[in-house]
Amino acid sequence: MDESTGWLNQAVKRVRSFAYANPAEGPARRPKVGLALGGGFARGIAHIGLLRIFEQAHIPIDFLAGTSVGALIAAAYAGGTPLEVMEQVGQSTRFKDFAEWAVSWDGFASNTRLERYLRRMTPVRSFDELRIPLTIVATDLMTAEPVYFTEGKIGPALCASCAYPGLFRPVEQDGRLLVDGFLAAPVPVKAMREMGADFVIGVNLSSFSRDERPTNLFEIVARTFTVLMRHGEAVWRPLADVLIEPDVGEFRWDDFPRTPELVAAGERAAREALPQILAAIQQP
Repeated sequence: MDESTGWLNQAVKRVRSFAYANPAEGPARRPKVGLALGGGFARGIAHIGLLRIFEQAHIPIDFLAGTSVGALIAAAYAGGTPLEVMEQVGQSTRFKDFAEWAVSWDGFASNTRLERYLRRMTPVRSFDELRIPLTIVATDLMTAEPVYFTEGKIGPALCASCAYPGLFRPVEQDGRLLVDGFLAAPVPVKAMREMGADFVIGVNLSSFSRDERPTNLFEIVARTFTVLMRHGEAVWRPLADVLIEPDVGEFRWDDFPRTPELVAAGERAAREALPQILAAIQQP
């Protein structure tokens, strides 16, 4: 046994021994685990690496929530898509796969192609077909409140959650004007609490690098939003029991060809957090 697998086998043994710690009383009830995935365009591919480590360590996921690309990854995973398939799709992704230039007064592009893009990974169309309960988060542009989608069709909810202001046109649904969920819930940990999670793991991809100088209008807007989110972190950070922050600051929004590196960044961050997570889920 080499060191790369030794730590994992030990972790799995601890989880299994906990489940049957007191045979006379039956298996102890473990905390229900919620995983909240944040946004970040191509940086969201790091979520795949994190999920791979969780699978290897048999970390249970009882609830999922996602904002923006986190919603896309969560929907695909909850729909049963193998991580290998998600990684293959990620590496071959280009902007035209999920967006179509349609310049207007309210945005430069439409993201309605996202529904077709999701079907490249899973045939699941509605929330009630998912194997893991899921919440997709968007932002109501008029009320500034988060909007939680938990039922109905996944496609429209995903388009709303990924409607990055300025780039993509807002999505109108049921009389509401919806944009990217990151404005109201950069990491949707509150949604996990409302779904009933006892232990919440948040994944934040909004890395802030002083050396990352924006080179175009879109990157300036993206960095501006990152600055605003950093000043609002005090609201949602305390709601996460564990916050995982992969080192993805060097990656740009369209670095899809660097998928292997992004997956590796997610794996590294997950391994670092694993002891804390295992210690928590071993508490009845």
